[in-house]
Amino acid sequence: MNTYTEENYLKAIFKYSNKTKEGVSTNVIADELDTKASSVTDMIKKLSDKKLVIYKKYKGVTLTNEGRSIAVSVIRKHRLWEVFLVEKLDFKWDEVHDIAEQLEHIHSEELVKRLDTFLDNPKYDPHGDPIPDEYGNLQHHKDITLSDLAIGKKGVIVGVKEHSTSYLKYLESINLVLGAEIKVNNIVDFDHSMSISIGKNTVNISNQASKNLIVKKL
Repeated sequence: MNTYTEENYLKAIFKYSNKTKEGVSTNVIADELDTKASSVTDMIKKLSDKKLVIYKKYKGVTLTNEGRSIAVSVIRKHRLWEVFLVEKLDFKWDEVHDIAEQLEHIHSEELVKRLDTFLDNPKYDPHGDPIPDEYGNLQHHKDITLSDLAIGKKGVIVGVKEHSTSYLKYLESINLVLGAEIKVNNIVDFDHSMSISIGKNTVNISNQASKNLIVKKL
């Protein structure tokens, strides 16, 4: 059985392996997990000995099939627990990440199956992130970000790329939550900030905020 720390490393490698065709660098892993590069090197050796990762000097770290399977399983549990916390225990979407981080390391497969069934097999978590199915299949969003919408175009919010508490609270304060329908009224040439309509309300948002919102075109 793998330790919590090992699972967190596998999850971090999986996260960044989707953003590069090369292996994930040890510095990226260190930054993600807020640890020292020397600690990453030691852990990568342990994971390599367990045949969960492959490390090539100057090319970074990649997951083996078994390593990927474990990472996806942890992600599946994390996102299912987030759904449970929001839908059944009335937590807000900015409150669930740290709790789910603890719950994701429970190893009972039967519990996960029953949780999935109890929640009616959700496809997305409260942040719009796809939930891997029981076979490890994961479908990433093919939609665009709000910053890509042109003036006059409409869309519906389907996900967020930034999960920080401050960002989620900000979105909620202006009703930019999942399912909200929006229309782009204007885009400022200078900084690409936007004026958008949400129902009858009009708000201005920065480019930093808009490029972290995933939308489906209407």
